[in-house]
Amino acid sequence: MYIPDHFREDRAAVLHGAMRAIGFATLVTAAEGGIEANHMPMLLDAQAGTLRGHFARANPVWRNLTPDSEVLAIFLGPHAYVRPGWYPSKAETGKAVPTWNYITVHARGTITLHPDADWLRAHVSALSDAHEAVRAEPWALTDAPPAYIDTMLRAIVGFEIRITRLEGKWKLSQNRSAADIAGVRDGLAREGQDALAEMMGTA
Repeated sequence: MYIPDHFREDRAAVLHGAMRAIGFATLVTAAEGGIEANHMPMLLDAQAGTLRGHFARANPVWRNLTPDSEVLAIFLGPHAYVRPGWYPSKAETGKAVPTWNYITVHARGTITLHPDADWLRAHVSALSDAHEAVRAEPWALTDAPPAYIDTMLRAIVGFEIRITRLEGKWKLSQNRSAADIAGVRDGLAREGQDALAEMMGTA
C-alpha cells in the first residue's frame, strides 16, 4: 500500500483499536487459480498477534490454499468524498481538486486452517460475544439448540492468520492547512459523516 509519511499510522494500539471497531475485512488470497477476495468478520487477538475467522465450507477458496499461504486482510474504516469547495483556500487561489478521505489497516500474515469442531465452537462463540457484549440482552451460542449449532459448525472451516506486518493509512487531510482541515471537517459533519469528521480532530 502506498502511504505518504503524513498519512502513515503505525501506533499498534491505534491500529488494533481500528481493526476491532471495524470488525469486518476483505481477505485477499492467492492460489493456482489466481487472486481471490472474500469478505468476512474477523476477531483480533492482539496479544497472540493473530486474526481469526471462518469460510463457508462450500466456498472453494479454502481448498486451494497451501499450508502457511501468505494472505492480506484489509480493514476499511470510515471514508467519504471531499469537495474542493470545503477548502477556504479554494476561494483564495482556486487550487483545489476533489479527493477522498479514509482510514484503512492492512494486515499481512500466514494462514492456518482449522476444520475441527472444538476450535470452531470456541471461535464463533468468541466472535458472537465480542459483537453482542454491548447489547441489552446479548445473544450467546448456548441460546440455540445444540443440534442446530452442530449443523452450522459443519458448514464452516475456521482459519487463523499469524500477523507478520501491519500497515495503517489515515488519509485525513493532514497535507492541508489548519483552515482547510477545519473546512473539510465541517463539510463532512454537515453531510452526516460524523465518525470521519471526529477522526480528523485526532489525526
